[in-house]
Amino acid sequence: MRKLLKSGGVPVVLVLAAAMAAAKTGIAAVDPHPSEDQGSIAVVYKDGHLKTFKVDEISRVDFKTPVTIVFKDGHQQSIPSGELARIEFESASTDSTPGTKHFIGKWQVGEGNGSTFYITLEAGGQARKSIGPSHGTWTVVNGEARITWDDGWHDMIRKVGAKHEKLAYEPGKTFDDKPSNVTAARNTQTHPI
Repeated sequence: MRKLLKSGGVPVVLVLAAAMAAAKTGIAAVDPHPSEDQGSIAVVYKDGHLKTFKVDEISRVDFKTPVTIVFKDGHQQSIPSGELARIEFESASTDSTPGTKHFIGKWQVGEGNGSTFYITLEAGGQARKSIGPSHGTWTVVNGEARITWDDGWHDMIRKVGAKHEKLAYEPGKTFDDKPSNVTAARNTQTHPI
């Protein structure tokens, strides 16, 4: 038990338990793929790759080292706790608020002067852009991808109707301020990278 506590297993247990309970009640982040019938659990590994499991296929999760997901058909999937970065949950819902998986990919966006560049949002929360200092981090807040770049700029990608837009904020501004420019954004990948 001490080993589990020291390895950070308790937060993983609590997050996964809450996610599974929320899947049954419909309380949680929203599934960006409303055609799926049930919620899903996304296991994000430290190397950034992502593995998704449908909640309705899971019988139970054993929280010993390694974490083991036992499926209703009897097969098992072990996840070494040392490779685990976090567990995300997305439930099926009629709400159209995009979740994390919605934003993963390579986005073609405008600079505000008529030219375009690319922003790549990775599953592990890292972001890259094709102009200027290229590194940043991102997260989803209220259905919007918020990107913080190492050079002090901030970008936001959000869904507006059936399309997306990118809002840019110069250094010193926050996401609550008026954006420096607003341009179109388009995910060039049809599936998460």
